[in-house]
Amino acid sequence: MTKNERKENDHILFIKNMVCLRCMKTINRIMHDADINVKSIQLGEVQIEDEIDEQQKKDLIKLLQEEGFELLDDKTSRTVSKIKDLIVEEIHMEKGKRPESMNFSEFLSKEIGYEYSYLSKLFSSVAGMTIEKFVIAQKIERAKELLSYEELSVSEIAWRLGYSSSQHLSNQFRNVTGISPLDFRNSHNHDRKHIDHV
Repeated sequence: MTKNERKENDHILFIKNMVCLRCMKTINRIMHDADINVKSIQLGEVQIEDEIDEQQKKDLIKLLQEEGFELLDDKTSRTVSKIKDLIVEEIHMEKGKRPESMNFSEFLSKEIGYEYSYLSKLFSSVAGMTIEKFVIAQKIERAKELLSYEELSVSEIAWRLGYSSSQHLSNQFRNVTGISPLDFRNSHNHDRKHIDHV
């Protein structure tokens, strides 16, 4: 759902660290436990039926923190979280929303409703890295995951992650990890990070 598609009476909660399908199921359970009626859930946000009162909000914050999540109130934090969620969804989920012909800058600008230059500056100031570096970090973590399954070749992984060649992937992989994709695959220590820690 884009910003423009939301109705004025929609109630949206923005949640940090909701980065996978399992997280969405956990959030759904938390909402149920907090007696909050959910209309829909997507990465990073929950659309609810009615506005919550202060006591519900306090209870929800506590339940979320117990599971490693955080309710975001600040607009800047919500925007940065939304950028991260969209990138994670595109790289780690099989069916993303971004057309193959559209680059990340166009996609993020379209989905969030702001010029990319604004989003880029905002992200860098809050996250301490550029959007481009965050995209690379996520791609490398996804490459590690696919390499550890030993089902796809490096060329197939490069194609799946949108690299121009397997050499391009290999160069970025080596820059980030210090070893080549094949060395990573052949090692028995598949050192991977949680998506929300990348």
